Amino acid sequence: MLMRTDPFRELDRLAQQLMGPGTWSRPSAMPMDAYREGDEYVVAFDLPGVPADAIDIDVERNMLIVRAERRPVTKAEDVQMELSERPLGVFSRQIVLADTLDTERIQADYEAGVLTLRIPIAERAKPRKISVGVGSGRKEISG
Repeated sequence: MLMRTDPFRELDRLAQQLMGPGTWSRPSAMPMDAYREGDEYVVAFDLPGVPADAIDIDVERNMLIVRAERRPVTKAEDVQMELSERPLGVFSRQIVLADTLDTERIQADYEAGVLTLRIPIAERAKPRKISVGVGSGRKEISG
């Protein structure tokens, strides 16, 4: 449907958590859901705490690339951090889209920390009825 399976995904996610926040050259993975809803595919990414202007979405041929950056919150000079567990840095996902999807009409919405992409199914990929005509008779080819 939308993506290739990756048997090492969980191992990569664990390694990224141990190695620290992501950078543009080594981004962390972001959680996502993908499902079909009517005549479109919906892909939802969890990006809590990421401002909309820090999200970058690119499509090249059938590859969808989503990048986002969660920056540290600026604090006053007299604030002393006691605990910091929320990951900062760069997050990225690459998804291989099927040829049956219309990448020219992707819609992106961002609300409550969730980026939702709606990708319509291309008209050429939708099922259609083909009528069968009845010929007036046999035609013989002579050579």
